[in-house]
Amino acid sequence: MNESKISVRYSRALFQSALEKRVLDKVNQDMIFISEICKIPEAKEFLHSPVIVPSKKKTIFHRILGDNVEKITLSLIDLVVTNGRETHIPAIARVFIHETLKHKGITESILTTAVKTDAKVRKQITDLISSVFETKVELEEKIDPEIIGGFILRVDDNYIDASIRSKLRKIKKELMGSDLTSG
Repeated sequence: MNESKISVRYSRALFQSALEKRVLDKVNQDMIFISEICKIPEAKEFLHSPVIVPSKKKTIFHRILGDNVEKITLSLIDLVVTNGRETHIPAIARVFIHETLKHKGITESILTTAVKTDAKVRKQITDLISSVFETKVELEEKIDPEIIGGFILRVDDNYIDASIRSKLRKIKKELMGSDLTSG
């Protein structure tokens, strides 16, 4: 079974359980918390370590998460570790968070710019996305000086690259492809 199927199946099972038990918001917060923990280099190493036995991994998860998460979240972690799928925990959390947003009618969007955008521009972009896609919008901003100027906008599977970097690449490609010596 491939990685994405594994993550989707576990996250959907947790999503359904959380929905039935009416603890979706709390479990979503748990998944956000777990997702952040999994970004720590030592946590990544821990998840991928074949040396640490599953029982020890469960104990460590219980100590880290303890009473701070819902019981079904901890049960899922236990199940995933028991089945030797702990390396999928970050992806399971990511899919769960995405499913929760989709359930609430919120569209995830990422705006990448070379410099920080001001609140007015951010509001205009959010309003535009909201009206075009007829949804609530959760806009994440990323700063990437390498794009030089312009922006890159990703809304679900839609992608708009209006960066200076991509325009320069396009020009370079056209110049490299054309024969400048013939005339």
